[in-house]
Amino acid sequence: MRLGIFSDVHANYEALSAVLEAYRDESIDVFYCLGDTVGYGGSPNECADIVREVSKKTILGNHDAAVSGRMDYSYYYEAARHALDAHASMISAENMSWLKSLPYQEMLEEINVLLCHGSPVRLEEFEYIFAPEQARECLAIHDKLGHLTLIGHSHLCKVFALTKSSVEELPSNDFELEPDKKYIVSVGSVGQPRDFDNRASYTIYDSDKKRFEFKRIEYDIELAADKVLRAKLERNFAHRLFIGV
Repeated sequence: MRLGIFSDVHANYEALSAVLEAYRDESIDVFYCLGDTVGYGGSPNECADIVREVSKKTILGNHDAAVSGRMDYSYYYEAARHALDAHASMISAENMSWLKSLPYQEMLEEINVLLCHGSPVRLEEFEYIFAPEQARECLAIHDKLGHLTLIGHSHLCKVFALTKSSVEELPSNDFELEPDKKYIVSVGSVGQPRDFDNRASYTIYDSDKKRFEFKRIEYDIELAADKVLRAKLERNFAHRLFIGV
């Protein structure tokens, strides 16, 4: 089975559209979204409508939780709070109900894959994993991890290989899973990459071949940025799209 896994769309319709168009050539059997469909961008309803339609399961992200009233975001910086408030005011009743229903994690038992937005250690805290010391915290729940644990949140593409007592960071290149290791993979961001590559990030996992692939695709950044500005959101949310940070 070929899985299309993507995350952190952040209301970027142009990036999401480009990613789904690219997936058409990949013979995908099922799609999963790892959260943060909303926040930052100019098209929250359009993106939520699409993700609801195409994804078999979507995981709750911190921005989804904030917009749907499931977490306190008063400590977020002002521009982020403003974007979340704006999205909460414009999101449709159907999409709001959907955001309120999203789970913190999903275990795909048949293929031994765990899906979550941030670290699986304390799900409701939405903690990051972008360095080996953060991945090392997952050793405490090693038995609860999937052979492959897929996360978003950091907007970075990262790979960590775990044994019961060690963590090794691997290059974020395509790879095949070894049977005696577990893997935590951060899949990057569709709508707001932060690795200085402004192309939308998306991934593929072939559960039969145990092969994981990272993909990138260009999209209409100018149009996406213009929608941020027309929505009267923080100008930097538009500018950062061009530089991928």
